[in-house]
Amino acid sequence: MRKKTLKFAFAGIAVMSLVVGACGGSDDEATEDTEAATEETTAPAPECTTPTPVKLQLQWFTQAQFAGYYAAQDQGFYADQCLEVTILEGAVDITPQNVLADGQADFAISWVSKALASREGGANIVNIAQVFQRSGTLQVSFKDKNISSSAEFKGKKIGNWGYGNEFEIFAALTKAGLDPAKDVTLVQQQFDMAGLLSGDIDAAEAMTYNEYAQVLEAKNPATGALYKADDFNVVSYEAEGVGMLQDAIWADGSRLEDPAYVDTATKFVAASIQGWAFCRDNVSACRDIVVSKGSKLGASHQLWQMNEVNKLIWPAAGGAGMIDAAAWDRTSSLSQTAKNLEGGTVLTKAPDAGAYTNDIVTAALAMLDAMGVDTSGSGYMPETVELLEGGN
Repeated sequence: MRKKTLKFAFAGIAVMSLVVGACGGSDDEATEDTEAATEETTAPAPECTTPTPVKLQLQWFTQAQFAGYYAAQDQGFYADQCLEVTILEGAVDITPQNVLADGQADFAISWVSKALASREGGANIVNIAQVFQRSGTLQVSFKDKNISSSAEFKGKKIGNWGYGNEFEIFAALTKAGLDPAKDVTLVQQQFDMAGLLSGDIDAAEAMTYNEYAQVLEAKNPATGALYKADDFNVVSYEAEGVGMLQDAIWADGSRLEDPAYVDTATKFVAASIQGWAFCRDNVSACRDIVVSKGSKLGASHQLWQMNEVNKLIWPAAGGAGMIDAAAWDRTSSLSQTAKNLEGGTVLTKAPDAGAYTNDIVTAALAMLDAMGVDTSGSGYMPETVELLEGGN
């Protein structure tokens, strides 16, 4: 499916042609002309005198889930692109894509299924860079619950956070042939693992980079030591084939006809991906950046989170941020077929062709390639992180 092509406005470099005829000027004149041409074509880019202000709306509080953006800010990558970026924290009551659509931010981070639901509802937003290439959502249970696949959710108390985070659970239930209104008991879960640890929930929703670490940071009262991965069963929605695309950079569709906004978007995406590449190669440094920005989570927890988030981004065969058509279509299809408690679906129809574009990220990756930045991470290897009690 061909996506909308955007018009780009980039500062060009003058190209000079030097033609020396058989009866033209002298060799000295030709040499002077060549030197002048070289000086003009290799002149440095104009200095940044007035940075373009940019507001980025996150979908949650400060944590390593957004480390690439904080790193781009901290390391001066945004400044190098003549951008002055303000990062706005998210919260339970903040819907990033709506903040964007209402003109209160220039870009926003949101999961694709949530944003597409807002787009179907009238929000003119466009996915311009798919940062997370894989889903990080899990359902975690104690081994004695015997839940090793979504088909075994039947008759169990299944925790979920709501706010659109439950879409993959509905997709898994639908695929397993289970009715969420009859075959399981859905339990409203806090954004922690207290319900699982207390026994109120049989299988709790968790992100690989956050809540799953919380159970491994908790003390097992039976042993006095921290819980181990072997104490739990983990159902990965990515492995179950119902993983939906998550953190992406969304732009204001009404402004994408403006070449200046497209230019800003391209620079913003380039600097952001550069930030993520920095975090891939400097895991501890990015942990420190996030902690310094005021994260309420501890240092070992943030190191775990940074490491796990990197796994969702790297390697990126087509380049970080590229929107894979197959993954997009899977998310779209699941959003149209997964049944909720009322029998409805996230989307009532397929999103239109303008819902995403790879034009901006393609231009951004070209800029980074010219700078020598590794945007595919083909040799990426995750680190081994030791969690401490409470994530401290």
